[in-house]
Amino acid sequence: MAEVFECEIQARLRDVNLGGHVDNVEAIRVLDEARLLFLRFAPVPGLGGEQPGLLRAVPAGVSELVGAQRVDYHAEMRFVPFQPFLVRLWVSHVGRSSFSVASELRVEVGHDPALVAETTMVLWDGAAGRAWAIDGDVRQDLTSYAGAPAALRARPSS
Repeated sequence: MAEVFECEIQARLRDVNLGGHVDNVEAIRVLDEARLLFLRFAPVPGLGGEQPGLLRAVPAGVSELVGAQRVDYHAEMRFVPFQPFLVRLWVSHVGRSSFSVASELRVEVGHDPALVAETTMVLWDGAAGRAWAIDGDVRQDLTSYAGAPAALRARPSS
C-alpha cells in the first residue's frame, strides 16, 4: 500500500442514541468528515509537506458526489468524552470519472476497526451536467494514496 491518510474526528454528545452508543447515521457523518479532510487537506507526496488535498487539481465547478457507499459495522462505538475516533483512509480504485475511498474507523489506538467502509465518489461537472473525466494530474494525486479495497464482509449467497 502506498500512503494512507489518518485523522481524528471528535465524537459529539449528540451522536449518541438512546442505547448509549454512537448511532449509525452519526458514524456515517464521521466518515464523511474524515473523507472531506482527506480529499481537501491531505498532503500530496512531492509537494514538500503542503496539504492541498487530493482534489487540488480538479477544476472549479467540478464537485465530488457520493455514488455508492457500503459500511460494515464490526464493534459497538460508545461515546467517550475527549476521545476522538481514529480514521484511516486510502484510495482503493480510480476509474474514468469516479474513484473509491476505503475507510477504517477505530475507537482506540491498537483496536481492530469498529467499522470498515468503501465509498465511491463521482466527479461531477455541474455546468456540463455530466460526470467529469479524471485527468492525469488528479489521477496522479489520487493514486499516490492507492491501496487495496476495504476488507468488507462477503455478501451471503441466496
